[in-house]
Amino acid sequence: MDVSFLIDELKLLSTADHLAKLAHFGINDSKALGVKVPLIRKLAKTIGIDHKLALELWETEIHEARLLASMIANAKEMTEIQFDSWVNDFDSWDMCDQTADLLVQTPFVFSKIDEYSTRNEEFIKRTAFTLMCKLAFQGKKSEDKLFFHFFDIIEREAWDNRNFVRKSINWALRQIGKRNEILRLMAIDTAERIYNQGSKSAKWIATDALRELNDSKVIMRVNRFKLDN
Repeated sequence: MDVSFLIDELKLLSTADHLAKLAHFGINDSKALGVKVPLIRKLAKTIGIDHKLALELWETEIHEARLLASMIANAKEMTEIQFDSWVNDFDSWDMCDQTADLLVQTPFVFSKIDEYSTRNEEFIKRTAFTLMCKLAFQGKKSEDKLFFHFFDIIEREAWDNRNFVRKSINWALRQIGKRNEILRLMAIDTAERIYNQGSKSAKWIATDALRELNDSKVIMRVNRFKLDN
């Protein structure tokens, strides 16, 4: 398969109806075709891992081609330069969140979380917290201490009221807190300190996180996971 063939395939899968919905969901549609993500994933499965092809797809700048690239790229072949280059190209939350599934598998993930959390660009900064979430999801056997530093970053950046940043900060706080009881209690303490910062963004992040972290179903699930492990 080559890039031109895959672009043609994506065009065949596109619909005007889905393209029209992208902006409604806060997705930049200026270079989009209008292909549903499950269809892109299905296409990715037929291709398999092909890092060279992924890099070529990314260079087309087409939204769905870049999503496809993130699905077929090889994390073991990603260089730090490629990592930064792709993140610098992010122009929507879905590209950030989808590509993070790949980036979280690289050896640069922890250093990039620290670096990106201080950046001003909205989607680069979102990437830092999205990567925290992916680590919380995927690193089932990771030691708790790997997540302690994230609470400091979350608390420090809770002032940021930009929609896609504050939502990712909130997401990271909740997902880390749902890993186990120790992290849940630490997340609650962090949320309470964030609330006391007083900004509108901080109060929203904290209130929403506390609501979920104190939910009886969440507590039961966290403690059941502890018993199972």
